[in-house]
Amino acid sequence: MTKQWRAERRHDMYYRKAKREHYRSRASYKLKQIDYKYDLIRPGNLIVDLGASPGGWSQVAKELGGPSSKVFALDIDRMIPIEGVTFIRGDIRKESVMGRLLELVPGGVDVVISDMSPDISGNYSYDHARSVELCEHALKFATAVLKEGGNFVVKMFYGDMSRMYVDTVRDRFDEVHIDHPRASRATSSEVYVIGLDFLGRQG
Repeated sequence: MTKQWRAERRHDMYYRKAKREHYRSRASYKLKQIDYKYDLIRPGNLIVDLGASPGGWSQVAKELGGPSSKVFALDIDRMIPIEGVTFIRGDIRKESVMGRLLELVPGGVDVVISDMSPDISGNYSYDHARSVELCEHALKFATAVLKEGGNFVVKMFYGDMSRMYVDTVRDRFDEVHIDHPRASRATSSEVYVIGLDFLGRQG
């Protein structure tokens, strides 16, 4: 972390806002803005947050879902507990982790959200490819656990592999959008792929 990066963060509106409003990450506002636009999360929903640590999206998911909702936060890293959120530690690429979730919600879930990002190497083509790979794992997980009619959102670094991935999402959801929320930095190549109304498991 450079001095310049620290200085930019201190002057970032969403970073300061997250501190004031006790969110764990400025990324919390990205999910808020996506939900406001697409009505992603509803009261009482069962929600899975993939790659959840440090928990900013889980906080917002629980807030949007309300007291009757259940949020399951999954991550390979540890996460400080959040009231009303069940944490499952493990790699989402492993069947055992999916199995642990389905033991808790055998009937499936209503929403799967993912703000996962690869470690940045500085080589954009490589980082883009690794981002799409994470998106593919998130989609595989989502299509295994979502109820018919459920919703999905995943972060992706935009690039030449994006179109094929978005087409795959379109095969599985009735409505698909690509969004760059205001809380994303203007210079960032990240976009969010939103799938609404899951069509159900095919075959």
